[in-house]
Amino acid sequence: MALDIGLALLIVIALGFDFTNGFHDAANAIATSVSTRALTPRVALGMAAVLNLAGALLATGVAATIGKGIIEIPVDPGGAIVLATAALVGAITWNLITWYFGLPSSSSHALIGGLVGAAIAASSTVKWTGVIDKVIIPMVLSPIVGIVVGYLFHLALLWIVHRGSPSKLNRGFRHVQTLSAAAMSFSHGTQDAQKTMGVITFALVATGHVSREHFHVPWWVIGLAAGAISLGTYSGGWRIMRTLGRRIIQLDPSRGFAAETTAASVLLSAAHFGVPLSTTHVITSSILGVGATKRFSAVRWGVAGNIVIAWVLTLPAAGTVAAAVFFLLHWGVYGHPLP
Repeated sequence: MALDIGLALLIVIALGFDFTNGFHDAANAIATSVSTRALTPRVALGMAAVLNLAGALLATGVAATIGKGIIEIPVDPGGAIVLATAALVGAITWNLITWYFGLPSSSSHALIGGLVGAAIAASSTVKWTGVIDKVIIPMVLSPIVGIVVGYLFHLALLWIVHRGSPSKLNRGFRHVQTLSAAAMSFSHGTQDAQKTMGVITFALVATGHVSREHFHVPWWVIGLAAGAISLGTYSGGWRIMRTLGRRIIQLDPSRGFAAETTAASVLLSAAHFGVPLSTTHVITSSILGVGATKRFSAVRWGVAGNIVIAWVLTLPAAGTVAAAVFFLLHWGVYGHPLP
């Protein structure tokens, strides 16, 4: 009975994390479209919520990476639930801190940092090869890819339309930005909702509800996670939206379209291979890349620097909080502070 209550509580907390992920990262999908006035905020949020749902239902490759590729699933079901709960609390705490200050940090890396921090505290096995191959290397490379591809893609766009009327081109790019914003929202669903599915399935495997040999995400987990992130997205993320849409660089419709198209392409490619990229890192770096085509001084590099600091701190900060929460929870459940 106590194990079932713990599992149910973990699922509720996981869906709470999914909800905070939605409102924290809603800006990723729609900030550029809103800032260029291609879409009104409410229309953009509604579209993002629906397409987040669609993307979350598409595949479970990223969920499998989170559920079984980062840390070893403990044999003790109670210990696994305590570990996963601590990881989620660490991630939620970091999400709320960065949301409060309007910093577009990574919910994905907050969750992964939480899992690793809680696993270290629990003396569980961390799959460092998986962390390096599927988290650290993509974390370093994805912003570089976003900047370079965004810069080159926008240069190509400018060359193609250089003889057009600026006013007509702006109207045209506002129209096609609806499509690029839709692609960005869909790709966000293929990435971020999957991570919550992975944590819930991690706990289901540990408690014997899902086979260890045949890891799969149950349909009801997919539905709950997809719904939670969509509701969170619709609730909005206005603080972060201002940072992405206006404080880094004042975007015009062509740059907004280029940034969204670049980011969506990178995220969908990664989801296909089960690589859990940060949507925040990819869209922010894409905005930096397209902004640099105007002139490098047009980008507010001081704001970008603050964002990078938040990125660097995310994994260790969430991990530290998760480790502390693990010790507190373990004391409460088992009556002593260490496993």
